[in-house]
Amino acid sequence: MEPGNGGDKAQPLGTVACVLTGASRGLGRSLALALCSRVRGPGSCFLLLARSAEGLAGVAGELRAACPGLEVRCEAVDLGTEEGLRRAERSARELPQGQERLLLIHNAGSLGDLSKTFVGFTNPTEVNNYLAFNVTSAMCLTSAVLGTFTKRTALRRVVVNISSLCALKPYKSFSLYCSGKAARDMMFQVLAAEEPDVRVLNYAPGSLDTDMFQQVCTDSVDPEVRHHFQNMKDSGTVLDCKVSAEKLVNLLLVDSFQSGAHIDFYDA
Repeated sequence: MEPGNGGDKAQPLGTVACVLTGASRGLGRSLALALCSRVRGPGSCFLLLARSAEGLAGVAGELRAACPGLEVRCEAVDLGTEEGLRRAERSARELPQGQERLLLIHNAGSLGDLSKTFVGFTNPTEVNNYLAFNVTSAMCLTSAVLGTFTKRTALRRVVVNISSLCALKPYKSFSLYCSGKAARDMMFQVLAAEEPDVRVLNYAPGSLDTDMFQQVCTDSVDPEVRHHFQNMKDSGTVLDCKVSAEKLVNLLLVDSFQSGAHIDFYDA
């Protein structure tokens, strides 16, 4: 069944208001395309957030072609800055309402400087800037979106944090990335505990064939880490973003996870 053709089996999510960060490429793009085939176009709206206006425009074009009637809005912002975060929040508040489901997916993230070990991070501005983009923005944007799409009987609210094995396991040269992922996991576990009507999922998508993966292969200061990641790439065990995106969408469709849980691609 083709996306947007009106068949019930292609639209199990019904009408959706979706806010997706890091939507211009990689997993974000794959998630947008995987989701659009599961929503009812008329009445649904996607807000795509990323730094690249050109990348967002390309994804928006793909969505409009695949899902007639879907409203797609784009905002090119740097979520690591207060100005960019406020623009994203305003765009979310301006979304039309009345849908059956709110879906907020935090996919935006960065690795940080892999050329340093823990003791190399002596500049607090560098660390604060990393946390602003990877942790602070996720908390504030979630608060703004949930404050806009308030609890009502006909609305199912879902928040997804794109997590990582690095939230649970330390990797050399990943001091910023592991810290940020662990902080986000716990942050969203607290949200799940405080807001029982909001479905919350920390989803670790597996090792994906992205620019970030290649960055580890070339930039990590630790030779063992570089070798490990390069071996995964050479052996063909790195996942296509489409495969992981489909796994996440299926988790959302089945909707049997414990709110706040950390679920890895390989365990789902």
